[in-house]
Amino acid sequence: MFREKYINPFTDFGFKKLFGEEPNKDLLISFLNELLPKHHQIEELSYSSSEFLGIAEIDRKAVFDIYCTSKTGEKFIVEMQKARQYYFKDRSVFYASFPIQEQAIKGDEWKFKLAAVYLIGILDFVFDENKDSDEVKHTIQLKNQHGELFYDKLTFIYLEMPKFNKTESELKTVFDKWMYVLKNLPKLEARPAKLQEKIFKKLFDAAQMAKLDRVESEVYERSLKYYRDFKNVMDTAKDEAREQGFEEGFEDGVEKGFEQGIEKGIEKGIEKGIEKGIEKGIEKGIEKSIKQVINSSLLTTKQIADMFGVDIEFVKSLKKN
Repeated sequence: MFREKYINPFTDFGFKKLFGEEPNKDLLISFLNELLPKHHQIEELSYSSSEFLGIAEIDRKAVFDIYCTSKTGEKFIVEMQKARQYYFKDRSVFYASFPIQEQAIKGDEWKFKLAAVYLIGILDFVFDENKDSDEVKHTIQLKNQHGELFYDKLTFIYLEMPKFNKTESELKTVFDKWMYVLKNLPKLEARPAKLQEKIFKKLFDAAQMAKLDRVESEVYERSLKYYRDFKNVMDTAKDEAREQGFEEGFEDGVEKGFEQGIEKGIEKGIEKGIEKGIEKGIEKGIEKSIKQVINSSLLTTKQIADMFGVDIEFVKSLKKN
């Protein structure tokens, strides 16, 4: 059985170990500079508290994977997202609002000049609207109705990792190499010949399982188990949703089609029915997945709600049942 030599960066522990600790700050700087425009390249940064509370008691709390500020004031939130969630884009905007609000200066002298804010999402899934595109990196900013840039100080950068399928021989840019490392690190037995730059030597040294102490090893193993369990639950939910959704949708579609009594109506009815059925199937699959997580983990109600992007009350109702 293959035993991983390097930690998995898609685990909570692994990601923060490699990119969220002071000794590895240069790893984060190198990675971010491959994503940022030339005018916002980072020379130095400092880590900030990754936990924010809203301005009122009723506001939700936000906990980021990594939150940091560059020497010139730019704010960066870096999130590793394991699976698709309801309202994920809404959550991204909500998260980005915190480093904007914290820049407010009390008093009458503040002119509302803001430093740039970036939210970087490393996604272990693909947005539905991007499924037909091969692009891995997506950069989003505010634009007007003519497609002209309206505001350049709020930027969302998403990396759809499942789309990156380059082999070692195809790696040409430093960006390619970072994508390759993030996706393949736990599968590698040694540092690839194409990744001989000094920064990657440090990354592979920092990622060695053998360098973790006993406590770190235990924390990592728990984090890895959670990641694998979560992936298995989500994969199972998707499979069941597809099967159930297709069956229900097909039946519903045929029924609607015959009611209309024309060939075109049948086709449209089946199409709409399948779509509706798949939605129902996904909802049922997610509900089943949440129940499995409730029964097999020590996560809090809030953590489970955040994981699946649902309301806390919905999770509470499933716990009662």
